[in-house]
This record gives sequence, structure tokens and C-alpha cells, in this order.
Amino acid sequence: MRYFIIGDEDAVLGFGLVGVAGAVVQTQTQAQEAFSTSLEQSDIGIVIITERVADLIRPQVDRFIFTRNFPLIVEIPDRQGPLSGKPGIREMVNQAIGIKL
Repeated sequence: MRYFIIGDEDAVLGFGLVGVAGAVVQTQTQAQEAFSTSLEQSDIGIVIITERVADLIRPQVDRFIFTRNFPLIVEIPDRQGPLSGKPGIREMVNQAIGIKL
């Protein structure tokens, strides 16, 4: 099982340093193509996508998240930080397990 990152150049470069393949995207069309390509590869188990890129193709990402459970889609902030209104990882974990960390 492999990881795959879709995001800006900094995110893809950073993950690439630890051996994670990825696609640098700047437009909605590039994001759609990279997302579709990653889902077609059966050996990819986790797709990491930056929040800003995910927002470019939000309907496609949400449709996949709510209808399939593999691969796992993980949204992360990019170098500009988290999008406003998005809960951080700590808040999501606290909400999921009901215990404040």
C-alpha cells in the first residue's frame, strides 16, 4: 500500500523527501486529473490532498469520501496554514473520541 500526495509544489516536495509520490497541481483541471489518476491505482491506500486543492474539486472529493471507504482521503493544510472555518486535527480527534487531548 502506497501514499500519494496532491497539492502545491511545497507539499509535494516535502512528502517526496520521505518517498511519497505525488502530483503538483495549480488548476481545477489538474486537480481533477490527479485525483482521478490516484483513485485508479489499486496500490494507493491513502491519498493526501491539501485543503486548498481539495476545495478546487470539492464535489468530487466529497462524493468519493461519502460513497467509498478505500483509499482513505486525508486533507491537510498547505504552507499558508489551515483554511478558516476548518477544524484542526486536534479538534477533530477530540470530537471523534469525546476526550479533550
